[in-house]
Amino acid sequence: MSNIEAAVTAPEADATAAASTAEERPHDSFTVQVKSQFVLDERPSCLVQELPSSSDYDGEIGTSADDKKASRGQNKKRPRDSIISNADKACLAVVRGESCPFEKRGKGCRYNHDLKEMLANRPVDISEGEGGADWLKEKCPFWMKNGYCQFGIMCRLGSSHINMSTGQNLCRTIDGSGNETVGLPTPAGQSATQASPSGESADKPKPGSVLKHQVDVMNIISKESLNLLRKNKYTFVCKRHFETKEASSKDNEDQTPPVVNATTPALPAKERKLIDFKDKVYIAPLTTVGNLPFRRIMKHYGADITCGEMALAEQLLKGQASEWALLKRHPSEDCFGVQIAAGHADQFTRTAEVLANEESIEIDFLDINMGCPLDLICNKGAGACLMLREKKLRGSLEGMLQVLNCPVTIKMRTGWNEKEPIAHHLQRNIQKWCIDGVGAFMLHGRSRLQRYSRLADWNYIAEVGCCQSSEFNNIPLIGNGDIFSYTDYEEKILQNVEKCENGGVNNLIQCAMLGRGALIKPWLPTEIKERRHIDISASERLDMLKKFVHWGLEHWGSDQQGVNRTRRFLLEWLSFLHRYVPVGMLEVLPQQMNQRPPNNLCGRSDLETIMLSKSCKDWIKLSEMLLGPVPDDFRFEPKHKANSFAS
Repeated sequence: MSNIEAAVTAPEADATAAASTAEERPHDSFTVQVKSQFVLDERPSCLVQELPSSSDYDGEIGTSADDKKASRGQNKKRPRDSIISNADKACLAVVRGESCPFEKRGKGCRYNHDLKEMLANRPVDISEGEGGADWLKEKCPFWMKNGYCQFGIMCRLGSSHINMSTGQNLCRTIDGSGNETVGLPTPAGQSATQASPSGESADKPKPGSVLKHQVDVMNIISKESLNLLRKNKYTFVCKRHFETKEASSKDNEDQTPPVVNATTPALPAKERKLIDFKDKVYIAPLTTVGNLPFRRIMKHYGADITCGEMALAEQLLKGQASEWALLKRHPSEDCFGVQIAAGHADQFTRTAEVLANEESIEIDFLDINMGCPLDLICNKGAGACLMLREKKLRGSLEGMLQVLNCPVTIKMRTGWNEKEPIAHHLQRNIQKWCIDGVGAFMLHGRSRLQRYSRLADWNYIAEVGCCQSSEFNNIPLIGNGDIFSYTDYEEKILQNVEKCENGGVNNLIQCAMLGRGALIKPWLPTEIKERRHIDISASERLDMLKKFVHWGLEHWGSDQQGVNRTRRFLLEWLSFLHRYVPVGMLEVLPQQMNQRPPNNLCGRSDLETIMLSKSCKDWIKLSEMLLGPVPDDFRFEPKHKANSFAS
């Protein structure tokens, strides 16, 4: 009998033995209290048994102050995937069955045109071979959804849509009678009537020409605007801060009227839509792990409002495609916001101008980031540092709200350090500015220097909720921090809302703003709405991960690069997911955000035990079940090291 079987079948009726074991096992407030039969003396046998190397991440960091300071924040030296050379990529024009427009030019095309050569060297699909992910067999997301995969021979699930004799890419069409036909894609230059003798509408997309990767994704900036931003030729109404100073200096010399303020562009006024956050579950912006496939998972579990990852205005205004990708939105996100970080009013305002001018971009609110604690962001005057620069903040609000037809929300922390909180003063000052369009304050109950260590200060959040002046319009306050169960929601939010109501004007609203709690327990919105602790099984969690992988391949692509990205983002998520201890294993309910599972924890099945592991090697093993084997030299370390989790 294996260790896991022994743990699962341990006689719970022997209360004396269980109590004795529990007494021998020390408990502290930072350790999850787990039933004794699920804690072993040695590492469970189903886990990777080799000793971790010095670079492996096991969920904990050093105990000294120097170790914590060196380990906190982003892990910038983590291993990366090898770059795929252009010679190993097929020319997309050839994949579509067209002639390459670069082939006859001087330098030629940088990509491979020899489909037969690529076919001969093509690795087996990730769903095939030894250790392949069987569940993905013939499940290319683009073939299943559109009947055509633009990656063609590069697709790692391409056996269902590649001619294995020639390497040509196939497409599936359905005529008016419902008959399915599989054949070569229609060339882009051929008309719809030529491609469809059955008389289908000319507006219907033709496989191989307009059916493209991420066809359903919203908020994709036009190539024209992106090129103008890159070349610094985009036409802005708002001037840069140094341009305004130069113009002001010249005007003083000439004694002429001053130019229009840089933060108040003269654009046509638009009707502003309002957002009601009350009684909603809002998924906070989450760097790296708060990507589009993850947000689709959260919508599946009942989230009402979602927000994109933090985007830097400086990079957006330079036309950085990877930064604009953070603003993408899935159609299932019916109430969606974007979060912008910047240190200057002109950066915020110019970004708002682009968002307002782009017809393809639709957002329901824009969130100002005043909570990011990273040195890289704060050193530029952005993130939490913006709390200390009220003049910059006021100019940013005035400039953006002159442009946008959606509300602007403000995400902040309690202050720079915990001994001198300033959120209550800042909130009152913003209220006194009487700027129309500020939709809500979102207060994280920790200071900038605390980052994510210690518990969120909900007493202070409650005080801030009651300190707005009755002389001005009230602005809703949303509290944030350490909500990890429906009981946390009721204790931290509902009770404080009631306390505010008894003590005066109440601005703290009933909104469950979830951050790390959603990463560790994605089904948390369901728990909060149904007011119960859900003991989700390992097989249910595996199905959830399969959804993420399917949506990840659909978003990042089914070629090798897309598979690599999906795996990396999956592993980043697993670095949070492993902290969850199933309800049926707990000795004391509920698990708290700052509690870590004990070592050598085994679940009620092998799969559950792997999901509980703190070792990167076991996370990689789990990823292989979902995406096939990794290369022999593959390594992973999480981007964000959990300082608070280890403290």
